[in-house]
Amino acid sequence: MMNRRWTCLITVIAATALTAAAQVITTAGRPGGEAGDGLVVLNCGHATMSIDPARGAKILSLKYQGREVLSQSRWPESFGSTFWTSPQKEWNWPPVPEFDKRAYTVVSREPQRLEVKSPVAERLGMSVGKVFTVDADGGAFVVTYSITNEGTEPRRVAPWEITRVPNRADEGRQGVIFFEAPADSIWPAGLMAFRDHGGAAWYATDEAADNRKVNADAKGWLAYCADSLLLVKRFDDLKPAEPAPGEAEVQVYVNRGRSYIELESQGPYTLLAPGAVLRWTVRWYLMPVSTPAVPSPQLVEKARQK
Repeated sequence: MMNRRWTCLITVIAATALTAAAQVITTAGRPGGEAGDGLVVLNCGHATMSIDPARGAKILSLKYQGREVLSQSRWPESFGSTFWTSPQKEWNWPPVPEFDKRAYTVVSREPQRLEVKSPVAERLGMSVGKVFTVDADGGAFVVTYSITNEGTEPRRVAPWEITRVPNRADEGRQGVIFFEAPADSIWPAGLMAFRDHGGAAWYATDEAADNRKVNADAKGWLAYCADSLLLVKRFDDLKPAEPAPGEAEVQVYVNRGRSYIELESQGPYTLLAPGAVLRWTVRWYLMPVSTPAVPSPQLVEKARQK
């Protein structure tokens, strides 16, 4: 998660309605820098999720009644939500462009469903698919990722979702990140001030001169609360032996300074035969809360209920 290059600018997204459940938006520009059409917006109650197939099929925006949750930074690798393959040691840095930045092919687009597919990554011999749907009854955006072994040899791989939120420690609107794990089990120890409260490990956003990243064996969910909004992401709970080597079910990366934080989750490290497909689903819940963004049993209970 180092050696990031900084370019480009942010602009405002303007929308035109397609249906009550989904919209296509014409943009004058967006995080990452290029103008273009084709941004897709899904609606779930008062929440909206915006996806750009032309730029790595990233989730560029997640809002509740117009209030943004995701980082809108102008720098590369610092905004929205993306998807990589794990372990990182197989590609190091920068992210694999076919998965992270290049245009995905739109396989199908319906009022409440978008399916896209990446080019085949030359370095890895794999391709990525993403299916975005809305569970209106459950109040969730559902994102199902797939990794296909496009090569002629078996490959081991794990799915990895990376979601960036702003680090607002400098704005007087401090947020908290929490998940179900003992604070003393988080590794490497001492990099972030996690503490136990109400059955979860908590980290209050702060500012430091160094990049920091920690790993944890959680219980299938990861949450972030700031500005009276709670984001909960749910995924399969991994057994201790299931993550990729050197990786973990839950990871938190804090970029140096007043910038952004990554909420990361990974699926099982899986052996894929040639032509085989690994699928992994993350459910996103975004809701208003009256509870302050401080460690509390009430926030833990809300996260567990989703």
